[in-house]
Amino acid sequence: MRAVAAVLLMLCMVQGAAAADKVQQRLIERIQSFDSRLSVESVSPAPLPGLYEVVLSSGEVLYTDAQGEYILAGELYQVQGAGKLVSLTEERMKAVRVQALAAIPAEQRVVFPAKGERKARLQVFTDVDCGYCRKLHSEVAKLNEMGIQVDYLAFPRAGAGSAAAAKMSAIWCAQGDERRQLMTRAKNGENLAPGDCENPVLEQFALGQQLGVTGTPALVLDDGRLLPGYLPAERLAQVLGL
Repeated sequence: MRAVAAVLLMLCMVQGAAAADKVQQRLIERIQSFDSRLSVESVSPAPLPGLYEVVLSSGEVLYTDAQGEYILAGELYQVQGAGKLVSLTEERMKAVRVQALAAIPAEQRVVFPAKGERKARLQVFTDVDCGYCRKLHSEVAKLNEMGIQVDYLAFPRAGAGSAAAAKMSAIWCAQGDERRQLMTRAKNGENLAPGDCENPVLEQFALGQQLGVTGTPALVLDDGRLLPGYLPAERLAQVLGL
């Protein structure tokens, strides 16, 4: 009897997996039928029964029924505890950010390492001409002394062809300590000689947009949380639990 029960359970699991694959494929085809340029990264059951969560390669999170007849583009909230609202969409985006940023190697960043033991890290989408980015940069040395590493990623707000993009290309064309020096010089208002190399500045700009960055500085914690705007060093240390 136990053997029969085990076989039946296995058959149910196989059938359930096959049904889930069919739903996934149906939803991918349905969404891409709206626009062939849409690329689906993943489809999975949403926390709300009856809905499926669809993550696009653009970083957007959608919700749909199993047939793809109804689509919700927006945040899904759950009431937790005593009236506490938690954005399940933002929770999902944290994982998306972690995965996307993990794919960016150190050589494609401008890294200001922590002094001594590294206790935390900030990944910062920055624009060298942004006033609050410059204010944050003036406290990077203090952050490093606190054991906080700062990794800069490029986000020239005006996009390709802008003065900021040109300066940042020059920075990313340099290596090691020179790259850090050029970042500081640019944040101090100096003009830089144009860079002439393949660099990830515009790719990082596009990635930032996909991950929900709308302005600079935009700080991403290692758990995927996105903190928009400037925060003083002492406040950042508190946020990081130091």
